[in-house]
Order: sequence, then structure tokens, then C-alpha cells
Amino acid sequence: MCLRCAFDMSANVKLGPILTAHLFSSLEKALIDLLRSLSPDEWEKQTLSPKWKVKDVAAHLLDTHLRRVTACRDGYAGEAISINSQTELAAFVNRLNQEGVRVYRRLSPELLISLMELASRQACLYFESLDPFATSRWAVSWAGERESANWFDTAREFTERWHHQQQIRVAVDKPGIVTPGFYYPVLDCFMRAAPHHYRTITREPGSLVRFDISGECGGSWYMHRNDKSWELLSSPRGKEVSVTAIPQEIAWRIFTRGIDPDIAQSQVAVSGEAELGLHILRMISIVA
Repeated sequence: MCLRCAFDMSANVKLGPILTAHLFSSLEKALIDLLRSLSPDEWEKQTLSPKWKVKDVAAHLLDTHLRRVTACRDGYAGEAISINSQTELAAFVNRLNQEGVRVYRRLSPELLISLMELASRQACLYFESLDPFATSRWAVSWAGERESANWFDTAREFTERWHHQQQIRVAVDKPGIVTPGFYYPVLDCFMRAAPHHYRTITREPGSLVRFDISGECGGSWYMHRNDKSWELLSSPRGKEVSVTAIPQEIAWRIFTRGIDPDIAQSQVAVSGEAELGLHILRMISIVA
């Protein structure tokens, strides 16, 4: 029996794992092909990230692969640091990101692409080597976890690779990765932040909040209120109190700070409790 079927055998169970390790090589090939196609002017196009142009995003993607392989595969720590809060983690990650971009954007596009090929091969092999249900080196902090399984951390990294590549594609108007095989796992991973994001909002036990992401890559996610907290389920249960419909074109931008929530709201439909449904527009499924 397949893993997904096993998790869907009974109704109203929590969502199962998102297995993405096998997808990295195809996504990375698409990235390298994209970078090879860029003209000198396109390397300097502005992206949705206000501080980063296309070359900055490419430099960041190279840097994060190198850091992942260094820290997780090789167990090498470049510096010792104590992190005691989400704020400290975000500041640390932001600093590393800025340093990496500053260094690697100095490279020629040709050399950057060559190094990306090397880093991508090693990172893909690393992710494929992991036991998806073993404990990961890094927890998925934006989902409120202090300890995560490898499958979740790997899926989180897949969302990083996807959404940064998508930033480049939007900037240079070269679509190609908004497909169900790539984008649905990204959305599914992003949505795992919902119970943590709603943790300060309470409703009667049995309340159900539904999130619909429209389009061929989207789906529906059901968040149920139990006696103490919210939980995501694979099918609806309880009394539906709010439904939020988000177009797939802006969903990834909402969860990665790529669009102002107030602007996004004009493209979103909510029925039932509006305040409850619109709270999802301020959910962030990235660290920094």
C-alpha cells in the first residue's frame, strides 16, 4: 500500500507527510536551464524581493545549498552560536543570507552556474539519502516545531528552492514551474504553518476553517479546533465557520512576503467569519 493511501484510509486524520526528495533534481535542472538562458540585462532585473535582483537570488540559492551540505551532510559548523528565540533565529538567518549574496553575486554568471551545478548534485544526493521519518537537524520553526522529521525539513527546503526560482521567473517572464507536480507540494508545505499561525485565536471546539487554493495546482485544507488547539485534517470535520478562497497565482506570494496582505485581500474571497478567514493572509511560511 502506498504511503499516501495509508494516511488517507480513515476520514478526519491529520495530514500525512510531504515527500519531496525525489523532486529536487528536476527542480534544480529547471533552475540551471533558466540561469543559462538569461541575458546580461536579465541578470540585473528586479525581483519581488525588494532588496534582491535576479543575480542576488541566484547567489542566495547557491549559498544555501552549500551551507546545507556543509552543515547537515558534513557536520561542519562555521561558527558557534546560541539561538533562544524566533527573533534571534530570523536575525541570524538574515545575516547569513546577506553575507552569502554579497560574496556570490561577485561571480561571473558562468562561474556561478558551474558552482550551482556542483552544489545541486551534492544537495540532491543528500536529500535522497535521508530517512524521511528520522529527526532532522533543523526544526521547521515557522510551523512552531522544536523537532521535525526529515520529510518536513526537506519539504521546507523544497519550498525555498521553488519560491526563489519562481521569483526569478516572474522577473524575467519565463514561466515553467507552476505545475501540480512542483507547486502543490509547496502549497501543502506552506499550509502546515496554519495551526501555529492561528494559535492565539480560539473558537468553540468543533469549529472548522477551510482554505481553498484555486487552480490546477491547488486544493483544500481543513483546520479543525479541538479542545486545546487547531489541527489540519485531510477531510472536513465539525461545523464550518469560515471558508477562504485564494487564487494559486498569489498564494505563494502571500506566504513568502511577496505581496502586501491588504493588496492580496482584494483578490481573495471569504465566506463566514471574515476576520477568521482573512487571518491566513498574514501567515509567513519562511524563516526570514
